[in-house]
Amino acid sequence: MTIDGDLENDPADIPRVILALGSGLPTATGKMQAGEYDIVSGWRKGRWKENGLSRRLPSRVANWLISRIAGLTLHDHGCTLKAYRREVFHGVELYGDMHRFVAGYLSWRGARVTEIPVAHRPRRHGSSHYGLSRIFPVLLDLVVMKFLNTYMNHPMRFFGGIGFISFLLGFLAGVASVVLKLLDAKDFVETPLPIFSALLLIVGVQMIVMGILAEMLMRTYYESQGKKPYIVAEKINLIS
Repeated sequence: MTIDGDLENDPADIPRVILALGSGLPTATGKMQAGEYDIVSGWRKGRWKENGLSRRLPSRVANWLISRIAGLTLHDHGCTLKAYRREVFHGVELYGDMHRFVAGYLSWRGARVTEIPVAHRPRRHGSSHYGLSRIFPVLLDLVVMKFLNTYMNHPMRFFGGIGFISFLLGFLAGVASVVLKLLDAKDFVETPLPIFSALLLIVGVQMIVMGILAEMLMRTYYESQGKKPYIVAEKINLIS
């Protein structure tokens, strides 16, 4: 279990959250889902109803954005009141501030996640550490999160894709400049197309080379530590 230390979450909700791990309790949407869960997240349902758009709208936008990038739809990603099964954390290392998105990260590893409404009480001590200054770091963390989820095992698809587009644009710019020259419409010195062509071709080659280096680093990362790009959740009929 995790819970904030500022008493905004009600400790009386802890048994309900733990109970939801192993039962088919109604989720936040009201639908009954059978089976056990690996993560149950709290939803502070009426948290900003008295603050109007000043806090409610930014909160909804942030939760929508995180849900889209993480691929895990939750109403309240920022609620610290969560229950986890110990097994889902096996081999998990969290760096920096990635603990903000731990539910989304674990869902990529196959964890079954749901949320239930929990009580929210006014803060009695301390002050919030969240504000406009946290927007930029959170956005950067989301970019890293998206890259790790989509391109961690296939970095060439990211760097090579950008490189291919840049190379293609550079080639088209070069062809256009040659056509303009042959038609006596523009000399090479009268248009920036040759410069753009050379620049885009060079960037394209560099990005493709970076993709190759990233693929080598990814293989070194797994092979040097004996890791696998997959996780075995359960072994059935295993004969040793």
